[in-house]
Amino acid sequence: MKAYRKLFIIVIAVFILTSVLLNLFLMHKKEVAQGEYRVEAARLTRDIESTGDADLSKYKHLTGIFTEEDGDLYSSEEHYLIIEAAGKTYRVEYLIENDDHSLITMNVILVTVFILVVLLMLYIRKHIVIPFDRLNDVPSELAKGNLAVPIPEEKSRFFGKFTWGIEMLRNNIESGRKKELSLQKERKLLLLSLSHDILTPLSAIKLNSKALSKGLYTDEDKRREVAESINCRADEIEQYIREITKASTEDFMTFEVNMGEEYLDNIISRITARYAVQLETYGTAFVVGDHDNPILSCDPDRLCECIQNLIENAMKYGDGKKIGIDFEVTDGFELITVSDTGCTLPSSELPQIFDSFHRGTNASNKPGNGLGLFICKRLMNMMGGEAYADVKGGEFRVTLVVKIA
Repeated sequence: MKAYRKLFIIVIAVFILTSVLLNLFLMHKKEVAQGEYRVEAARLTRDIESTGDADLSKYKHLTGIFTEEDGDLYSSEEHYLIIEAAGKTYRVEYLIENDDHSLITMNVILVTVFILVVLLMLYIRKHIVIPFDRLNDVPSELAKGNLAVPIPEEKSRFFGKFTWGIEMLRNNIESGRKKELSLQKERKLLLLSLSHDILTPLSAIKLNSKALSKGLYTDEDKRREVAESINCRADEIEQYIREITKASTEDFMTFEVNMGEEYLDNIISRITARYAVQLETYGTAFVVGDHDNPILSCDPDRLCECIQNLIENAMKYGDGKKIGIDFEVTDGFELITVSDTGCTLPSSELPQIFDSFHRGTNASNKPGNGLGLFICKRLMNMMGGEAYADVKGGEFRVTLVVKIA
């Protein structure tokens, strides 16, 4: 707000200074014009005294010259002055531009503009600066985790949608926090339950193994029965471990998909607008293949998120020479393939690349968490599509399969 006040004062001061300078300029111009007809009258006086010539055609401002023989020397509706030349008195009429009218007109315009500028600045202050000042601390408070920060109601067409978006962001953060707490609670309960369940077969294994080690079972059939019991209990523990692994890898993230329809061109336009300039700056060729413009059955935001993940991976793990997007239509599906050159990933690792937290051998020195491709596949499955990868001609290629509406 203080910065805006300073700006307001500077704008007003500059406007007033400009108005003063314009007035001084016009007044100086008027004085110059008045001086010109006096100079011409003095030149006319010299011409009459030296040559007797009273030709006014060479004078810009002088319009007439009269003597007493032409009537009353001091009676005229025009501007005039009296000169003495060669012993005679002359009335010299002159014409000057009406600068007073121009000056008044200019000042009326300046006052009108000044009022409009002040009104505009006040309007900006009321409808933009003050509402923005009220919202200024909201993002930082949300970032700190203060979800109870009040969000002012703004009906302004400039900030109405913004405040609505901030409110949605807060609700999403709060909802995400609740889901995370609920998930953590469920996971702890699951781990406690499974840990308790594991203790039973583990105790049986320990007892049977001790009995075998001490030679308590002399009968071969009994020893075989105990060994089979140990193996069975081990299978139970293995099953519990699989359940723990599944809970840790699949339920740690939740996804929401809002299915709709969108033209392929609109999806690609969003991607191009996001990456074309950036990749050009990096010196990476960004090649978007030819394609039709079908209507896709998808969540447009989620599909864009998937393509963005693939391009980010290509920028991170490719050699930076080329990133391409190719298209193919087959069996009612649009295949969108993102490829990058310089692939060093062995083909043997392809079956695992969509697993959560899996990172290929080519990513050992690159930052990341191994979730990008996992998220892509989950989202594509939720949209009724698929994602798969292959290595071809030194290029790493990931294809998204999207249903055509």
